[in-house]
Amino acid sequence: MAGGIAAAAFRRMPAQNDLRVNGDRINAHLTALSEFGKNPQGGVSRVAYSDFDKSARVKVMEWMRAAKLDPKIDFAGNIMAVRPGTGAGLKPILFGSHIDSVPEGGNYDGDVGSLSAIEVAQTFAEHNVTTRHPLEIVIWQNEEGGLFGSRAVSGQLTAAELKTVSNSGKTVEQGITFIGGDPTKLDQVKRKKGDIAGYFELHIEQGGTLDTAKTDIGIVEGIVGIKQWEVTVTGFQNHAGTTAMDIRHDALLSAARFIEMVNRVVRSVSGRQVGTVGKIQAFPGAPNVIPGKVVCTLELRDLDDKKIDTLYASIVKEANAIGAQNQTQFAYSELHVNVAAPSDPKMRTIIADAAKGLSLSSRVMPSGAGHDAQAMATLGPMGMIFIPSVGGISHSPKEFSRPADIVNGANVLLRAVLAADKALA
Repeated sequence: MAGGIAAAAFRRMPAQNDLRVNGDRINAHLTALSEFGKNPQGGVSRVAYSDFDKSARVKVMEWMRAAKLDPKIDFAGNIMAVRPGTGAGLKPILFGSHIDSVPEGGNYDGDVGSLSAIEVAQTFAEHNVTTRHPLEIVIWQNEEGGLFGSRAVSGQLTAAELKTVSNSGKTVEQGITFIGGDPTKLDQVKRKKGDIAGYFELHIEQGGTLDTAKTDIGIVEGIVGIKQWEVTVTGFQNHAGTTAMDIRHDALLSAARFIEMVNRVVRSVSGRQVGTVGKIQAFPGAPNVIPGKVVCTLELRDLDDKKIDTLYASIVKEANAIGAQNQTQFAYSELHVNVAAPSDPKMRTIIADAAKGLSLSSRVMPSGAGHDAQAMATLGPMGMIFIPSVGGISHSPKEFSRPADIVNGANVLLRAVLAADKALA
């Protein structure tokens, strides 16, 4: 009799192709997470290493435990949890995202992928699904500041970068300690190429391609390379009332011409490259003083790292000419580099098949934003899943993805993980 009951129970278990996540639970978790760092504009200011970030991480680990996971904080400050597999000697399949935000950010960037990863694990636990490969669910730390958690694991994080001051006011080194890591032991979290079987990341698109085209799922062909510099323009500080216009060495005037020039140079060649001057400060910053120094940023992005280098060379050449106009000088200090990362063709096929199996439309597209996936692409096959961002809005309190699209993305992630478990060596 007992055997008959057990057999009947087994027959009631859904086949893996019929598994679905609990969409209500994902969206409820998203709503709950939005309370950590909630701002008056309706979004969140949950920057990495802040008190809000630390509290949210505690809550996320609670949800991981409810999903029958045992989360740990690694020395880099990442939250990791493993579901054992049955295959001897198989490398793990990783999937996850991040929960830190930009200042005055939204409630979906990073959060959707993180909470969907936990939901996939919980769905597996509730339906007694065991994979051949071990599964690692990961919440990366400080993605928004420069992929610091994932780049520590990929071995790309340098000692000098630990002194970078984050949006929380803490250095990266101080921040890692604050959230439970140990920056003196980062060598122990490094992995090398081949240490993972594959990596998936679900994310909101952050652009408007999917929403405009009414497409359900984006299959990322690659993540753009990103290079950032701090640009210092040096002139001569002088009295604004007594210094004639034709003898001024105005650093801010040169910086203004520089900003316009960057836009012109980046637009002068065909392609999807972008260039941005996103931050600027004049010194001493008084209305009656000609600025003697200006510090601004320069960021270039493209799928082709060589194109980035070519654009940078053109910008430097033209900046020298701008400086000669009023005897100012330009100097550049590299802040941050993310190399371009193509996704793996097999992983793209797995995602496409998962979407098709769920009767969802899909399209292959680039990612104009940086993601932890590009660090993981240096270690093994990488695949990224996009869902629509309404209006193409992101890094804003008005960022929004529809609940149904979030559930679609989570179900594609679930199917992709199961398919990769069979397909990857």
